Amino acid sequence: MKDNVKLMKGNEAIAMAAIRYGCDGYFGYPITPQSEVLETLEAEMPWETTGMVVLQAESELASINMVYGGAATGKAVMTSSSSPGVSLMQEGISYLAASELPALIVNVMRGGPGLGTIHPSQSDYFQATKGGGHGDYHLIVLAPSTVQEMADFVALGFDLAFKYRTPSMILADGVVGQMMEKVVLPEQRPRRTEEEIHLQCPWAVTGKHKGRDKRNIVTSLELDSAIMEKNNERFQRTYREIEKNEVRYEARYIDDAEYLIVAFGSIARICMKAIEDARKEGIKVGIIRPITLWPFPYEAIRKAAANVKGILCVELNAGQMIEDVRLAVSDSVPVTHYGRMGGIVPNPQEILDALRRDFIDKPANAQEETK
Repeated sequence: MKDNVKLMKGNEAIAMAAIRYGCDGYFGYPITPQSEVLETLEAEMPWETTGMVVLQAESELASINMVYGGAATGKAVMTSSSSPGVSLMQEGISYLAASELPALIVNVMRGGPGLGTIHPSQSDYFQATKGGGHGDYHLIVLAPSTVQEMADFVALGFDLAFKYRTPSMILADGVVGQMMEKVVLPEQRPRRTEEEIHLQCPWAVTGKHKGRDKRNIVTSLELDSAIMEKNNERFQRTYREIEKNEVRYEARYIDDAEYLIVAFGSIARICMKAIEDARKEGIKVGIIRPITLWPFPYEAIRKAAANVKGILCVELNAGQMIEDVRLAVSDSVPVTHYGRMGGIVPNPQEILDALRRDFIDKPANAQEETK
């Protein structure tokens, strides 16, 4: 097996991809089901090979503020955690967004609310896509469904964060974090030099560098309301650019579909099996898998909805992404939800049964009432 092809967990793939990206620093705190990210980084000891800093902080609060400090200097820095840990980071994430600092945050979701369970969930969708902290901000949110995407989205997340000067999040569920698959790891990138950071990140706090006659100041605080409004208007322009340029999704079996499933992450894989079983029975079902949960693929879903009789949203939660799907279709077609909570993952038959119950076996007048 080649050196860059490995069998590994999704969490391990995150760590290995971070090293190979040329990440400057990781600051995190162990919490199930994502602890292998930190454990793998510690085992690989990248500080001896690439100079990458790996630090287990005393808490999630400390972790995100260390990320804030590193990002302010133009470094490629990241953290990872799981649901309640990310909840603790929300103030720091809001600070990062307001300070226009690029950073990568990984959330391998577990069941909630509260400490909940260590088993997989997708119940952090609202927190990630609607701005879990205070203020009018968004994160770029990437939702992997394979271990390969866990690795690939590290570079993508960092590149988008630096392109738009905003935090990115990889929002995975515990299934993807813990499952093992073959992964093709990226080639090793060198870490950027101080001179490269100076040229590529003119906003960074690097002191009076060559050709710079004053020191930069990075802050999220602005006491003048008029200036703060201008800052917010600038943020919103950035978000509109991201919505215009960075929507990503996967669509399969759409051309002849009479019914549509919308799902993300690991559950989308199970939905694919349900769709294959349905098509064997002559039931024409297609799927759209949002890859960017923000920006959300509203237009793709709207277009697909024009040709189907109903949409089933399948999630590992009580119904969160369904709100965005309903916004996309504007009541033009019935939209229903099937989900499991508490770490229970449905099988393909359950999903097919839900599709039958909500649409196929339902009288036409009853379907109208579900709009």
